Amino acid sequence: MYMAASESPLLLIVDDEVNVTRTLQMVFERHGYRVKTALSCADALKKLGDDDSIDAVITDLNMEREDIGLNVARAARKLKSKPAVIICTGYASVSNSQSALEMHVDYLAIKPVDLEQLLSAVRRLIALRASTQNGGLK
Repeated sequence: MYMAASESPLLLIVDDEVNVTRTLQMVFERHGYRVKTALSCADALKKLGDDDSIDAVITDLNMEREDIGLNVARAARKLKSKPAVIICTGYASVSNSQSALEMHVDYLAIKPVDLEQLLSAVRRLIALRASTQNGGLK
């Protein structure tokens, strides 16, 4: 599904591994998304604070510290625009999975991520977010 630039959803992809962010950026851009990337929690928090038009955040869970991706998810959840929040991790535990569920993360993907499933989840979550916002529900 390709979209015109004016209606293309904006994603923030956060991972401390450059190869991961670049690969996801290429995949999503090829499918018509606009993409910003961040290589650390601090960079992601700055970009979240700078742009309230982000439709979805895809963040790694463990970057410079274990479970620091939860800080990115918390910050995204506080935005007025309420982007969809997707956490990707190769190190899911009962504790961090429970924390993600408690903050109502929209999707938890286990690495290595199936790109087709991730694309499908992002597409579905953004459509759901748009229909909820257009319907006036918060």
